[in-house]
Formats: sequence, structure tokens, C-alpha cells
Amino acid sequence: MEEEKEIIPSMEEFENEINRSFKKIQEGDIIKGTVIGVSDTEVVVDLGYFTEGIIPLEELSNDPRFSIKADIQTGDLIEAMIIKEDDGYGNILLSKKQADDVLAWDKLERAMEEHQVFTVKLAEAVNGGMITYLEGIRAFIPASQLALSYVENLEKWIGKTIETTIITVEEDKRRLVLSGKEVARKKEEQDRNSKISKLQKGLVTTGAIEKIMPYGCFVNIGEGLTGLVHISQICGKHIKSPNEVVKMGEEVKVKIIDVKDGKISLSMKAVEEKEDVLEEVEEAPIEYNSGEEASTGLGTLLANLKLD
Repeated sequence: MEEEKEIIPSMEEFENEINRSFKKIQEGDIIKGTVIGVSDTEVVVDLGYFTEGIIPLEELSNDPRFSIKADIQTGDLIEAMIIKEDDGYGNILLSKKQADDVLAWDKLERAMEEHQVFTVKLAEAVNGGMITYLEGIRAFIPASQLALSYVENLEKWIGKTIETTIITVEEDKRRLVLSGKEVARKKEEQDRNSKISKLQKGLVTTGAIEKIMPYGCFVNIGEGLTGLVHISQICGKHIKSPNEVVKMGEEVKVKIIDVKDGKISLSMKAVEEKEDVLEEVEEAPIEYNSGEEASTGLGTLLANLKLD
């Protein structure tokens, strides 16, 4: 077995290391280092300096839920502010939370501009919303921004983890506002578009009328999808108002006649025409009961779709 060769640093590497170890530092500087030790009361950081840095427990985070053993690991890269050049034992005293306070606002500003998504744990309920922490900064989530629908009982949300995005950053006022609703809305929209993309023209299902307008009615066909039946597609005769034929909550049979730009166009009239229904029985994967009625569940409908 071939012996491993000892790697000997070059003279240039020695010089760089020496220069680095004697670099000038002063209180207020923010420096980077690698965590080399974690105890119950402090974190030891290798600064590439002639001595090590010490971060006391009380200088690690503003987040009351912070755990020194759970949230800091050996090998972590860390940024901290020098608060004392000599702690009495030859070490440099550091503060991570003071560094976070200086660096975080710029990070948060960029994150808001880039629409970054953060997973946060809700810490406490306050008047009108919830408190959490992001980049060591106390953040507020209004009750109206927690979810898609307004949250009444905030206490039930304590300890929950949600995805959020930043909607307000005001460093001078120390104001940081997050929204879970924005992330949920985008996910819902993506989910809806994904379901719509799988729909085929000509498929028949049933749904409930959830809104009636002068120009037609909107039918909920399940799976969070709603389509429009234009007044001209409600029945085979001319009508002045959809109310002449349909009523709110009524269950109707509809055919998908178009899917475009995220909108679903439906027809009741097409289903009424017997020849159309028979043609669709042969062409579309729709289950029938007793050979007469179309399956009423969109789940069944989607499960049997023929995808391109």
C-alpha cells in the first residue's frame, strides 16, 4: 500500500496565514469565523487569528426560542461583532446578535426585492397578529396575512411553522412585516393552473352554480375549479337572464368547451343535445351510471384524463 504524502504548505501560504493572524481588528468590526466548540454557555469561533473568539450565550440571538445546542453546530460559518478585544483570558469577545442587527436589514431588503420565501415558526400571539423572528429580527405577521382566509383564533397558531415572504422592511422604525397569505395564494394559483392544464375539451361533469351574472353563471366543478357558462350556452333557446333557467346552488351537468389563459368555458346546452353526449361517451374517459348519467365527481374525471 502506497504511503500518503505529507502536504507541506508553500511559503506563500505560510506568509498569508501569518499576515492573517496578525491583522488589525477593533471593537465594532464584524468578522467571519468557523465554530469549533459549543457548550451550554458559549460558542468558540476560529477567526484565523492568533486567538479565538468567544460568543457568550446571551450574545447569540434575540430570538427567545433560540437553542445553543440545536441551532449552532461545529463547523458552522458565523458572522459576529467584536465587542471586546480581550475577555480577560486572551480571547476576543464577540456578539452574533449585534452583528445580525447590523447585517440583517440589508439582507431583508434584498430578500423582499427578490421575493424570497422563508419558513418561520410562530412564536407568540399579539393584538392583531403573530410574532416570529427572521434573521434574528422580530417580525410581525398580521392576522389577515397568516393564511388565505382570516384567522380568528391566533392562539391556535402558536408554534406552527409556515412559509412567508417579506412585505415591509423599515430599518429606521425597526419594522419587519411578513405574509403567509402571499405564499399560499401563489401556491394555490400554481396548483389551480396545474389542474386546469390537465383538463380536456369535451369532457362532461357536474357542478354547482355558485354565482349568477347577467352574462352567464359560474359553476364549481370541484377540485377548486370554477368555469363560466355563458348565457348563450345555458340552453337551446334565447333567454334574457340566466335566472330564467338556473338558480343558485343548483347542480347542473356541464361540458368543457374551452380552456384558455387559466379560464374554463363550460356549456350546459351542449350536454342537452343528445348526439353530443353520445359522441363524448365514445371519445372521452367518462364513467356512466346505468348508461345514462355522467359521473359527478371531478376526481373521477381527472383520474381518467388522457394527457397529451
